[in-house]
Amino acid sequence: MFTNNIPQRILFAPSLQGGNTLLILSGYATPNMASWLIKSFQEQDVSPINISLLIGMVPYNGLSVPIHEGFKELHGKAYPNAVENFTCSYVCENPPVHANLYIWLQDGTPMLAYTGSAEFVQNAFISSRKEVMEYCDPEEAYDFFEKVEASSIYCNHSEVEDHIVLRPTHQILDAENNPITTLAGEGIGSIKLSLLTNKGDIGEKSGLNWGQRKGRNRNQSYIHLPSQIARTGFFPLNKQHFTVVTDDGHTLLLRVEQQNNKAITTPLSNAQLGEYFRNRLGLGNGSFVTKQDLLNYGRTDVTFYKIDDEQYFMDFHV
Repeated sequence: MFTNNIPQRILFAPSLQGGNTLLILSGYATPNMASWLIKSFQEQDVSPINISLLIGMVPYNGLSVPIHEGFKELHGKAYPNAVENFTCSYVCENPPVHANLYIWLQDGTPMLAYTGSAEFVQNAFISSRKEVMEYCDPEEAYDFFEKVEASSIYCNHSEVEDHIVLRPTHQILDAENNPITTLAGEGIGSIKLSLLTNKGDIGEKSGLNWGQRKGRNRNQSYIHLPSQIARTGFFPLNKQHFTVVTDDGHTLLLRVEQQNNKAITTPLSNAQLGEYFRNRLGLGNGSFVTKQDLLNYGRTDVTFYKIDDEQYFMDFHV
């Protein structure tokens, strides 16, 4: 049994010992945690691995729409220099499964397995919450994983919504009236961030135009986060990922990064944020965004509403 250094021992060290596939069975999980893990592998520059996530308690209480959309966004993709493939499946038949298993395979053969209290969520791995984990038999764990997997469905399956219950993420966000008015009426905290520089201009190679330089993806973008706002605790720091639902119904996985926590980005691909804003502005992929483009649209800022520590609402409507 162990309680210390759980992320390194369970999620990262085995890949240095030859593990090239990570199977995760967790009662509860979030796309924020999956995104954080993938990005962490990228930053550690380890040999590419495959990750299969299986979420066990879905038959008991369903999933929120943003969590489901977040997993669909991550599913079935390769992430350069880190993950050859990430898949996510939901247990869709009773009984629900509340077990937590982390199983490492080397070329298809079970080599290490862990079980314990740590669910596949950021609070269990990158906060101060205490968890207890222990080694278990890799063969038995792998056998159990496969049996549970037989009662699951991929998150992007065309009929997935016939097999699981999707529920509102938050009663406010799913109100029938204008969610922005409702959020303000409920007294939920909000922050307005400018898409312009401190001088009121558009950044030529920063902000929405971060990628407008040689050798970069021209869609790469970030939202500038002033230091005085970063210090308030409104947004999670320490590279934690958070989910944002936008006023037009999209789901983005974001984090605060760069020196002095000055930028909000889509960490798995900084181009995702730029693609989103260019689409809202009616611009082509990779286009240079001008101040006039924002003025023509009707806004030069965005407003974030904090629902909880991992869920936000972003308003860019006019």
